[in-house]
Amino acid sequence: MNLRRFLGIALLFAASLPLAAAKTSFETPAWTNPAAPFRIAGNLYYVGSEDLAAYLIVTPQGDILINSNLESSVPLIKQSVEALGFKFSDIKILLISHGHFDHCAGSAALLKQTGAKYYVMDADVSVVESGGKTDFAYDADPEMHFPVAHVDRVLHDGSKVSLGGTTLTAHLTAGHTRGTTTWTLDEPASDKANAQPLHVVIIGSPNVNAGYKLVGNKAYPQIAEDYKSGFATLHQLPCDIFLGAHGGYFGIAAKYPKWKAGDKDAFVDPAGYKAYVSERERAFQAELARQEKK
Repeated sequence: MNLRRFLGIALLFAASLPLAAAKTSFETPAWTNPAAPFRIAGNLYYVGSEDLAAYLIVTPQGDILINSNLESSVPLIKQSVEALGFKFSDIKILLISHGHFDHCAGSAALLKQTGAKYYVMDADVSVVESGGKTDFAYDADPEMHFPVAHVDRVLHDGSKVSLGGTTLTAHLTAGHTRGTTTWTLDEPASDKANAQPLHVVIIGSPNVNAGYKLVGNKAYPQIAEDYKSGFATLHQLPCDIFLGAHGGYFGIAAKYPKWKAGDKDAFVDPAGYKAYVSERERAFQAELARQEKK
């Protein structure tokens, strides 16, 4: 496999990755281009690609991974975890941001390789366990389908996931999927004695995909109300470190060079979080208004 660059950083470990599976028409190079894994804060690490984000939370009792991404992403995630000095087999819990193939197609393979338990928000369980065949928008689209995976624990809005002294909270921010989940946790402030913990928000997805029916959607009648509720939740969450299911949500391409240059608080961006949520809400409202006028 040819070496690729993430912001000019050569990834030597990428050379040992197996050849990627055939791409769907939805994929972009940034989804599969390797990225240098790095520590964001405390026990939270980035182990995704240039744009498909995956996060490793390391604890004394095993590790938590958020997002398995594409089927072809699993070897990359494994290499990233090991490049950081951790064991892939130490992943005990797998979480996802939502049940679309670009965030959970690799789950079946990852669960098999690690023996981890799979925790999924209640409204996305059917989608995950059917391999995408019960998705409200993409049930009939084979390109959006993925290997089925068994869910070990069904989560609900406000559910806590705890392991080795770290606790994450699952916030239902539905609309993009019925079970889109935004994760929050606290991490210690870097190099600041006695500082208050930093609030981490990992946004699931607030986006309205092309072709989504916000009005008169028989497959998902409450979609518009779910989006509105999701935005209300996002506005209320305290945020210091702004992250998301895609690197593009939180500007990883601009922030990583700052981190690499020594700014370990490069991802602390409460203003950026507020601006992103507000901009996405305006985009939703504009699309809703457009469809209501038809």
